[in-house]
Amino acid sequence: MQPTDLRVALFSGNYNYERDGANQALNLLVGHLLSQGVSVRVYSPTSKRPAFAPTGDLVPVPSLPLPAGRGEYKMARGLPASVRRDLDAFAPNMIHVSAPDFLGHRALSYARDRGLASVASLHTRFETYFRYYRMAFFEPIMVKILTRFYDRADTVLVPGKGMADIVREWGVTTPTAIWSRGVDHDRFKPTRRDLDWRRAYGIADHEVAVGFLGRLVKEKGLDVFAAVVGKLRERGIPHKVLVIGKGPARDWFTEQVPGAVFAGFQSGDDLGRAVASMDVFFNPSVTETFGNVTLEAMAAGVPVVAARASGAIGLIDDGVTGFLVPPADIAGYADAIGRIVTEPGLRETMGQAGHAKAAGYRWDIINHAVLDTYLAVMARRAA
Repeated sequence: MQPTDLRVALFSGNYNYERDGANQALNLLVGHLLSQGVSVRVYSPTSKRPAFAPTGDLVPVPSLPLPAGRGEYKMARGLPASVRRDLDAFAPNMIHVSAPDFLGHRALSYARDRGLASVASLHTRFETYFRYYRMAFFEPIMVKILTRFYDRADTVLVPGKGMADIVREWGVTTPTAIWSRGVDHDRFKPTRRDLDWRRAYGIADHEVAVGFLGRLVKEKGLDVFAAVVGKLRERGIPHKVLVIGKGPARDWFTEQVPGAVFAGFQSGDDLGRAVASMDVFFNPSVTETFGNVTLEAMAAGVPVVAARASGAIGLIDDGVTGFLVPPADIAGYADAIGRIVTEPGLRETMGQAGHAKAAGYRWDIINHAVLDTYLAVMARRAA
């Protein structure tokens, strides 16, 4: 089978209505597949004012806003008749699901009912979310739901060996394949650093900016970030907090990190400038499967302090490109950030090492691995 023989129906819980790392990866994947002659049709909830234009053909799926103050995200109501008719007309031979939601479950059922090949990609550690909303008791139940979901696909695409090991620990028996992540090396590079931009936000040239980048939601580890900043203040370690992003927890976070600079949402080359203008990138989140923002910081020559979790293990070389710290170790994070803040030489060498390592992450090579996985799945089923 050739790439031009593939007809891929891709299902996403959020393809373009809110910008995040997962849908950036999906849009780049679709662009690569189309460039290789693959026919692709995307099915996802939509909005009247999407965050960006979709890559490829996007079919709206009826949805409802998520509850509990997270109405910016939508939950598709399965596969209604109108969407099924469109799907039947497209006649896919490969189903790719990117989220374990109602839409993803129904799409896998559609594939099984028709004997179609299927792939599930894992982008977010949804089972960890319950820790941040006083529902940790539900995490084991969610793991069972996720295990059943991923075992229904022919192959599970994970961003690295660490996540492959985790899904095996859950009990998933479906074969796994690696779909890593890339970075825009023209956008994220050390030369994007802009002292004038920093000064405009009140960050002096001699001040060390400890940066946060991402959606301002509690599951990104905002509570840990705030606790560590408090510990740095307690120890008298000079620093300035620079926050890039927006989200529903903005007001709460502002109260937790008094004196922080909030630069808001940044995109395109503005985002590259903002990241390169940090001095340390601190990412305490344990919900990512890869950590796109960590890779972007490394490409920009910024040393990283991150949770020793799936989003950073295998990406950060501990003590070389940054530091890995046990997820809840507030003092350990403060120790690591304190060293980078107070040792300019270490900050420089770690930044250079991270930039060098990030150079190997190229989207065209990484996305072609997904195409190869599709073809391998088709060949395996044919045999």
